Amino acid sequence: MSQNLIALNLTPDDIAAIDAALATLESRLAGLVELSPEERRSLAKMGDKSEAFCRQTLIVLDQNRQIVPAGLDLAGAESDLQQLDLLRPRLARLRRLKTRAEDTEMALGSDVLSAALEGYALAKVFGKGAGLDALKDVVSVRFSRRRKPEEGATA
Repeated sequence: MSQNLIALNLTPDDIAAIDAALATLESRLAGLVELSPEERRSLAKMGDKSEAFCRQTLIVLDQNRQIVPAGLDLAGAESDLQQLDLLRPRLARLRRLKTRAEDTEMALGSDVLSAALEGYALAKVFGKGAGLDALKDVVSVRFSRRRKPEEGATA
């Protein structure tokens, strides 16, 4: 019994529309940054508890601008918070879509692998004289159990 987790049918029009939507997203989100692993590690991160602290602190500072030193970019911090609030719901939608796309990719690959394994089993049984010997030879590489050469071993 063949596995069929998904039957996706993306038309050329669907692909064109998806590519156009992605291009729009990439262009509209051109201001997004990409941090290096070192930058990610070194940054102070705002979690749930510190977010409440940050929001309250910005409110207090806004209400008492006379205590804000010139070197503190309060307007920039308030703008960053507003942009964060605008971006988060869209990121949540993108994450859900990304998860569904990855699950779909996995299901499609699993369906293909399942069918190929069934076909390979049939080729092993019925391949003699049916012109499938070449296929058996090519796909048998997938099942070879060769050991990787050990480090320090000579060729």
